[in-house]
Amino acid sequence: MGQYERPAMITFFTKSSSWRTQNDEALFLSFNSLVVCSSSASAPNGPWDTFNLAPESKTVYPKAIHSSHGSVNNANPLVKNKGKAFYHRTALGCIGFWDRGLISLNSNNIPTKLSFSLSFTESPSFIRPSTSDDSSFPSANTTYDGVLRVDIPAKTGYWTQPASSLRGGFRYSTIVSNSASTITLSNVSCAISFVPHLEDMRDYSGCFYAKDPLSKDADFLTKLWYSGAYTVQTNTVALNSGRHVPFAPAGSWENDATLGVAGPIIVDGEQVNFMNVFYSLHGDAARRAVWPGDMGIAVPAQFVSTNDLVPTRNALSTMFAAINPKTGSLPESGPPLSQQGSDTYHAWSLIGTYNYYLFSGDTAWLENVWANYTKPWRFWRVDGTGLMDVTALRNWARQGGGGYNAEGNAILYKVLTTATDLAKYMNLTSLSSAWAQNATALKSKFNDAFWLESVGMYRDNQTTALCPQDANSFAVLFNLTTSEEQKKVVSENLERNWNEPAPPNFQIQSVLLLVGLSGLRFMDFDMMTMITDDDDDGYIFFSQSTLLEGFTANGSLVYRCNHGYNDDPAYTSHSHRWSSSPTPALTFYVLGLSLTAPQGKTWAIPSHIDGGLPAAEGGFDTNLGWFGVKWTALSSTSATESGGGDSSVERFSLSVDTPEGMSGVVTLPDAVDSKSYMVDGVRVGARASRITLTGGRDTIQI
Repeated sequence: MGQYERPAMITFFTKSSSWRTQNDEALFLSFNSLVVCSSSASAPNGPWDTFNLAPESKTVYPKAIHSSHGSVNNANPLVKNKGKAFYHRTALGCIGFWDRGLISLNSNNIPTKLSFSLSFTESPSFIRPSTSDDSSFPSANTTYDGVLRVDIPAKTGYWTQPASSLRGGFRYSTIVSNSASTITLSNVSCAISFVPHLEDMRDYSGCFYAKDPLSKDADFLTKLWYSGAYTVQTNTVALNSGRHVPFAPAGSWENDATLGVAGPIIVDGEQVNFMNVFYSLHGDAARRAVWPGDMGIAVPAQFVSTNDLVPTRNALSTMFAAINPKTGSLPESGPPLSQQGSDTYHAWSLIGTYNYYLFSGDTAWLENVWANYTKPWRFWRVDGTGLMDVTALRNWARQGGGGYNAEGNAILYKVLTTATDLAKYMNLTSLSSAWAQNATALKSKFNDAFWLESVGMYRDNQTTALCPQDANSFAVLFNLTTSEEQKKVVSENLERNWNEPAPPNFQIQSVLLLVGLSGLRFMDFDMMTMITDDDDDGYIFFSQSTLLEGFTANGSLVYRCNHGYNDDPAYTSHSHRWSSSPTPALTFYVLGLSLTAPQGKTWAIPSHIDGGLPAAEGGFDTNLGWFGVKWTALSSTSATESGGGDSSVERFSLSVDTPEGMSGVVTLPDAVDSKSYMVDGVRVGARASRITLTGGRDTIQI
């Protein structure tokens, strides 16, 4: 904190636990029914409820006084709204709110006018009386935003922060008296503005629970799942709460711009918010808008936790409404930025379409956007090499993404495989077949061009030996590998990059990757358990809170300092949806439950018990009903002695609860050495690798 003459202040800490724009006949989207009600049921109650961070009320009060300076009397009664605080001349204090919303308070100086300032920050590193952290624009001096100066006329008893001065998100708010005389404040509260369409923010439709005996914190994985879920909730916002572009002048911020065609809408980052899909590691510095690159992570996280897909639908509709009718280009970002020129973000909108339909089964919406879904295909440049030449280079600050690049072509492969399924659901057999053939051809070319046998990984392009994290993780997750053995080799080689607190990102120097796509052996959870909370601030990993956008190899907040963030650590988001990947990953790959047809008409449980966990339990809800799994693996030696692993598992039990008539395939773990197994109490003599179930409640024992 810089040197300044300290006025009297108090800092509060409360963790609320914390267009259609183109005139073209092809653009005929109808938005008269974009906002639909979710029919998801509540998840069952259990010990996991303890870890749900969402607040019980949409009005929250300070939970603690972080600090006070100068002449502040009786500050503690402001906590939980128990009384009044007295600020004498130039007093200041900091109270904590981990929230996004508007501050209200009572002024008890009714006979006279009063003046004070509010500053906001997500990190305690930037608690300052004279400025907030930065959300309007990144500046190396970290003081771009300034403070909100409040002048209340005489006879005003109750004040509410103007909507245009809404902050993206904050954990701490500092009140500084600018009055010559004593002022008295009470009833300081924050009206939460995220998930504006939901009254009960804790009413999740999904859950996850696992205890890891080898972790420093046995509940770490469960905490991580719920932190990702809450992070995505905080990035779900009202339609008219976007950051103004052009940006507000230095010393101010404005956040009441329109974000899309309908709200609520999912955006990026609590500093200045946006949009997201499951496998992506893409975002952007200029937040508070729809960013398709992040949807690859946030949408699956949203689905498995709350099944609140209306914001996703509105975000995707915003992208399709702004398609360039001449080139077929989809925006890199939604309004008010509305940036174009990205091959990768263009692709993520199409992948996001598949994810939304897989989770929702919203056929009417898919039919409505289908004409615009098929137009973007002409935007890419696939030449005689059989590979995409990446020329639209806007990305999340990744370096070296142009030309015949492995990351871009891996994403294009995912577009082709998901488009194949969507065309099939639309009963367009010939189109589905054509896209499937293109996917097969691209997979072959991808392996010919990028595979380095000597390294056991895929290289970034044909002129380098650099093997990037993103393309190799995509190769495993998207099935670009040619065999299970190759998939295993890639994962094991990615694991060599693991360290504390996270793997380095070779695509941006000195930046660390957050968990999720960091070398996965079918989403082995070992990487997650390496991440510890040894930071006094408690906002990284992990005193359970929302998830940080990113950080550097030395653990500092100067994320992307030389790549769009202007050396401004105060600009890094502390609640960023692209970091929520552990939430769907734990459900899909540790619990082992995923959908293989829209809404779960078919489903799969590949039993991955090779990470050393003794048990896991959880599930999610679709409009067809509840899908739940509980499994236990009994080892011949204790987990602490064996260190986990396949060879120690003696017995395995799996309970499955799915809607009647919805068939699924359970892949039995090879780790258990048994020649027979039991299904619903009936012994089956011949051991099979897969079992088909037809819905209802079933139990498998080996």
